[in-house]
Amino acid sequence: MQHVGSAVNQYLVIVPTFNEAQSVQELLPQLLNLPIDILIVDDGSPDRTAQICRELDQGRGRINVLERSEKSGLGSAYLLGFAWGLGRGYRFLVEMDADGSHQVADLSLLIQRASQSPDVDLLIGSRWVSGGKVVNWSKGRELLSRFANRYSKILLGGHVKDMTAGFRIYRADFLHRMNLATISSEGYCFQIEMTRRSADVGGRILELPIIFIERKFGESKMSSTIVLEAMARVTWWGIQRPFRKVSARS
Repeated sequence: MQHVGSAVNQYLVIVPTFNEAQSVQELLPQLLNLPIDILIVDDGSPDRTAQICRELDQGRGRINVLERSEKSGLGSAYLLGFAWGLGRGYRFLVEMDADGSHQVADLSLLIQRASQSPDVDLLIGSRWVSGGKVVNWSKGRELLSRFANRYSKILLGGHVKDMTAGFRIYRADFLHRMNLATISSEGYCFQIEMTRRSADVGGRILELPIIFIERKFGESKMSSTIVLEAMARVTWWGIQRPFRKVSARS
């Protein structure tokens, strides 16, 4: 693992990886053009993803790598990244996919808006607000995502249209107010739980449209287990506290 002692840039982009050797070779050089640092949380990829990320850094200290011994899940990867970033003084912590589905041009716009919006605690890059869209998805995949978000919105309440979105910027001081140790979801259910918890502590949430493009390399990590986890947890949360208010602005 390589690391910096404290934050130089204000933004830390956290990128969980598992077998993303091809994708990171396209993504990371683009990210390095922005005034951000990068944290790779790699789950023991056998395709040398972690080593390739270190090589792409070229000794600049801007691409940091945490390696885990096995595939341990998206939620725990982000929680590890949050802890790492909060401990080093970053003001904004960004979630971003490794597979190229999230566009660096959109990240630049999200960063600009976050920097100009001190009243926003969580900024979500949304596929399902006006102006957002998905590219190269099958109709089944799109319907699944729309259904998951609709179902979550009905049971949990509020106005967030893309609760499963994985393209986000959190203010560090806001994350400090949340009890992250009690977050236990994995898969895209992690994003739903984080949205729900953000509302619980009075977070101010803003959704901005993005263009989500299906990956060029590798395989999707979506599975029936991930879908079932989300359905079960959202149903249970809805039974416990029906129609919880999860608010957003757009």
